[in-house]
Amino acid sequence: MKKLISLFSTVILLSSSILAQDNDQILINRTDFRNRLMIGVKLGTNYSNVYDSKGEDFLSNPKFGFAGGVFLAIPIGKLLGVQPELLYSQRGFKATGNILGESYDLTRTSNYFDVPVLFAFKPSEFISLLAGPQYSYLITQKDVFANTSTTIDQMEEFQNEEFRKNTLSLLVGLDLTLKHLVFSARAGWDLQSNNSDGSSTTPQYKNMWYQATIGYRFYQH
Repeated sequence: MKKLISLFSTVILLSSSILAQDNDQILINRTDFRNRLMIGVKLGTNYSNVYDSKGEDFLSNPKFGFAGGVFLAIPIGKLLGVQPELLYSQRGFKATGNILGESYDLTRTSNYFDVPVLFAFKPSEFISLLAGPQYSYLITQKDVFANTSTTIDQMEEFQNEEFRKNTLSLLVGLDLTLKHLVFSARAGWDLQSNNSDGSSTTPQYKNMWYQATIGYRFYQH
């Protein structure tokens, strides 16, 4: 009788263990979407400044700008993937300097169409590490220039070829995912200066920025 009770108890324990493993596997399958193709939308903000200003006579400070667009998560197995994005992105800076002995303030806002192609490493279902190149096309640029005697608010359309319209950059970032929601952080640096022909009439610099967005991704259950 004791042996029968012991065998019955063993069967119950084994059955409970198998059921628990099955439930855990079902839960994992319901939450782990690293093998799935997903599309999403995102929006947030850039916190940008400039670096490598080629000895230009100004001191720059960062400014905020809008960032938003769409992304596509393409799996390459469970741990790796590619994530291209299409974004509208504002970058720029605030600067003070001197021209002909007079101090000035300059606020520059540059509007870009960004196409990052990021390679993703996904060590868990909740975390993705990303890095890759980005192509940026300069759409418009707005300058607000002020000194002691005048203030000029000008929108440049960039028909003069001395301004670089096409720029390559480098991005690194992190995505935190919670079902449909994606919280993203990025850091980016231009690899080329804003001035394509090296003329001295336009200040030369490279953009750098930090980006924070929240996104929503679409997938099938």
